[in-house]
Amino acid sequence: MTQNVKLSGLTINQELFDFIEHEALPDTGISSSQFWQDFAQIINDLSGDNKKLLIKREELQEQLDNWHQDNFGEKFNFANYKQFLTDIGYLAPVVEDFSITTENVDAELATIAGPQLVVPIMNARFALNAVNARWGSLYDALYGTDVISNDNGAEKAGAYNPVRGAKVISYAKDFLDQAIPLIDANHKDVVAYHLNEQQLMVSLSNGKQSSLQNNESFIGFTGSISKPNTLVFKHNNLHLELVFDATSEIGKADPSTLSDVIIESALTTIMDCEDSVAAVDGEDKVIAYRNWLGLMKGNLTENISKAGQSFTRKMNSDRQYQSLSGETISLKGRSLMFVRNVGHLMTNNAIIDEQGNEIPEGILDAMITSLIALHDIKGNGSLSNSNEGSIYIVKPKMHGPDEVQFANTLFSRVESALLLPPNTIKMGIMDEERRTSVNLKNCIHAAKERVVFINTGFLDRTGDEIHTSMAAGPMARKADIKLTPWIGAYENNNVDVGLACGFSQKAQIGKGMWPIPDQMANMVATKINHVEAGANTAWVPSPTAATLHALHYHRIDVFSLQKDLMQRESANLDDILTIPLAQDTNWSIDEITEELDNNAQGILGYVVRWIDQGIGCSKVPDINNVGLMEDRATLRISSQHIANWLYHKICTPEQVQASLEKMAKIVDGQNAGDPSYQSMSADFTNNIAFKAASALVFQGAEQPSGYTEPLLHQFRLDKKASTSS
Repeated sequence: MTQNVKLSGLTINQELFDFIEHEALPDTGISSSQFWQDFAQIINDLSGDNKKLLIKREELQEQLDNWHQDNFGEKFNFANYKQFLTDIGYLAPVVEDFSITTENVDAELATIAGPQLVVPIMNARFALNAVNARWGSLYDALYGTDVISNDNGAEKAGAYNPVRGAKVISYAKDFLDQAIPLIDANHKDVVAYHLNEQQLMVSLSNGKQSSLQNNESFIGFTGSISKPNTLVFKHNNLHLELVFDATSEIGKADPSTLSDVIIESALTTIMDCEDSVAAVDGEDKVIAYRNWLGLMKGNLTENISKAGQSFTRKMNSDRQYQSLSGETISLKGRSLMFVRNVGHLMTNNAIIDEQGNEIPEGILDAMITSLIALHDIKGNGSLSNSNEGSIYIVKPKMHGPDEVQFANTLFSRVESALLLPPNTIKMGIMDEERRTSVNLKNCIHAAKERVVFINTGFLDRTGDEIHTSMAAGPMARKADIKLTPWIGAYENNNVDVGLACGFSQKAQIGKGMWPIPDQMANMVATKINHVEAGANTAWVPSPTAATLHALHYHRIDVFSLQKDLMQRESANLDDILTIPLAQDTNWSIDEITEELDNNAQGILGYVVRWIDQGIGCSKVPDINNVGLMEDRATLRISSQHIANWLYHKICTPEQVQASLEKMAKIVDGQNAGDPSYQSMSADFTNNIAFKAASALVFQGAEQPSGYTEPLLHQFRLDKKASTSS
């Protein structure tokens, strides 16, 4: 039986209460009595408004469903549809032009462009890897991935392969020629890097000397002027470091003793309490909050066993260099951290209010993650996060400006309770719901004094697209949805509106995740599109990917590009509102089966780990055994897609059931090497994970906005209860 504490009209999970009392509150300057009194008041005052916003979602959805049913097929008229959206308030009158006025924004969000990681905060090892991914070895990132081919004896298996190493070094030195070019020379011809009191000079293999084309790009070194250990440079506001070590296998083979190139990589990281975690009760929430506390105090550690050795991983310190004039230069050693709270939909049994209701989890997250961030604001730890005294919270899954305004009000109330100046809490707005996309300018306006981030999310956005227009008709096949007009317009609109609202060099405009961690060559070839589109950050799935994606921000000066993009014609709202319906539904049985199998396999592969092991994000093999990063966003689109086809009788329940059972056996086989894995196919009737996956599909059309959280939480709680009894 879970133990609880009753205080200020609240019933609080004992473990959560103890964590707040004994770990989170001390040294914040906030008394226990005041904290709980103010928290209870916020819950009492805002829970009703939260519920009204959710009711409004459902009312709009019902109106949309009815309209599509009355205007189905040939009766559909786009002009009438757009007018209907205006009449019901789905499309809001656009606010007058404005610029955001957010103050005290850290440089990583405003004036430096670079990669962003998103990691499940309940996994301390992942969190530490991410926060330490501010700097990464380019040599390691190249050597260990398919960016360097295996051709001509360059395989990476086994011990160090000098043939592969030579290809890595060649690639890296070509990059140096682009980022820190020399005068009439290439870095591959350098036999020595040396300093004098004025500048960096290089000696070349032909006996000549050269220097940097831009001497100001060299900013400092470690070691001594006569024998530097490292040299650090700045290009496009990003740093890179050359490491020299004549004793290393690589350094002793290089004429200049260059042994590595270190790249400033993940500038920012989102520590995620939402889509990538499975937190369904007070005990789960404490795991998330305790890791966030360790990150904010700088003392989070994790014991790691790797290759037969054990060590303790901790947060990196800042990096210290010396300039030629003798000044000390300190560069941030860690990624700047956001925390992603949950959205407005879910409640959590960690706290029960006076009426016996679970409180909105978004209110819970806002209050506690901000309380924890006070430790950073007050300098209670040895390492800092924000140099500007700000707290950064990403707020996902908001539908339209009223919901953003509610989050703004919530953050204001939290600031007041925690004795913080107004707008200390900065807001990241996820542009991943249709009603937010089409009203994005109004959404930004609702948080114009605290917004620091807008970001597109193709998967959640597509899931919402399908659910919003569930009754409009059968959707195109999932791969074909990517080819429909609304996606390009949606992505461009996010940039256009952000730039028009003054985001350039004040806040982040972001792009979504690269989902295939093992295909880095493909990422390097294609993800530069995100930079070319005008985004000053984009999501990557690993520290290695961050190092490789950082190269794109050296190739393109995003802020210069943004000036040009401000002159282009804005994305067309009509394109964004174009529903990705199938133009021809005359699919064969084989084509329908193929689509169902692909969706079902992805659903099952993700859900079984979520329900049975509480893993909210992982690399899940797809139907072709290609590892894909999966979280609830990918689950939402797959489950909604099948639900849509069921709704319009493209397939039958029997076909879907057959696909689920067939794919469950496939997923069981893919997980055969996991000793903690529990087979689904052994007992379809009683297996909780299989039942959860089935419910997501067969009850998909009725789920609020098509979200997967309500069913996942229900079945995860059932699983936890079954294993504890």
